[in-house]
Parts: sequence; C-alpha cells; structure tokens
Amino acid sequence: MYTLFLKRILDLLLSIAGFLLMSPLFLLIMILLTISNEGKPFFFQRRPGKKGKVFKIVKFKTMNDKKDVNGNLRPDAERLTKVGKFVRKTSIDELPQLLNVISGEMSLIGPRPLLIEYLPIYTNEESRRHDVKPGITGWAQINGRNTISWKQKFIYDVWYVDNISFLLDVKIFFMTILKVIRAKDINTQGQATTEPFNGNN
Repeated sequence: MYTLFLKRILDLLLSIAGFLLMSPLFLLIMILLTISNEGKPFFFQRRPGKKGKVFKIVKFKTMNDKKDVNGNLRPDAERLTKVGKFVRKTSIDELPQLLNVISGEMSLIGPRPLLIEYLPIYTNEESRRHDVKPGITGWAQINGRNTISWKQKFIYDVWYVDNISFLLDVKIFFMTILKVIRAKDINTQGQATTEPFNGNN
C-alpha cells in the first residue's frame, strides 16, 4: 500500500511544500551561482531511474568550466567555486531535484541515481537498486554517504529496496536533516568529488 500509493502522494506534497518554502533561498543561490559560474547556475545530467529508465537530473552547479592550456577541464578541486563549496557543504546543491520528485522521476527517499556508465558493470544484485525510484537521499547517505566504499553503498541500497516502509523513510528523512546540519560525509577524504565506480571498488 505504501510503495504503490502513499509514498508518491507524500513525495508530491512534501516536495511541492518544500520547494515553495525554500523558493527565496533557491532564487538567491541561483543568482550567486549564475555570477560565479559565468551564467550557468544549473547542472543537468542523464541518470538511470527506476528499471533503468533514463531521465535528466537537475542540481545546482558547484563547479565552473575552466580549462587548462590544452583545452581540458581542470581538476574538480580547482573548479569548485567558493559559492559552490558552500552549496555542496550544506547540500543545497540537491535542492533543484525537488523538481525531479514533483515530475515523478525521483522520490524523496531512495537509492541515489548514479551515472549511466555504471549500468553495464553492476552485478545482478547491485542492479536491484533500480527496482525503486532513485531518491534525493537514502539509506546509504545516512550511513556514510561518500566516506564508505561503493560495495557498502550498494549493500545499503539493496537493503533499502528489500525493507522499504513508511517508518524507514521517516527515519531516513530526519537523519538526513541531522547530517545536513552537521555537514557530515560530504566528500571522500582528500577529494572534491567521489571516486568513480569501476566495478571493483
């Protein structure tokens, strides 16, 4: 009952309310990022959703597009702007994904939508993370986020798929708020972004 009906209703109501409530902050961050990123406040990328169906995720853009003398993008740590660093540390960069939730492509709670390139290298067990809609936050995010291995993340993701419930989602929701307040587990040690998944890590 919850997964078939109530979860979507709650997603819709909470995401619309959240977007309206935070619209002043949304507008302010959009303006600041437009300035710091030379007119590009948003980051769009194709990601796999439920059953692997591809959609376009939207986030606030935390890195600029500056390139080196050879025309290649500079390392992530060098392109992370001051505004972007704050936005990422406070997880505000995830705020635009409320639009993905409203449109039905995502849920508030679920396994994070990862890169399309990872699809061919998942094991059958790991692929089960796509049996539900991806979420803005999830079980793996409140249990280490970017400080745990990919293998452990997928174990958490599949565990969520097998144990999804209203009470579990409530727990994840409030623990996520606590994590955001504490600004914990944002980046992998010594890196600006998470190490890519290669099928072995």
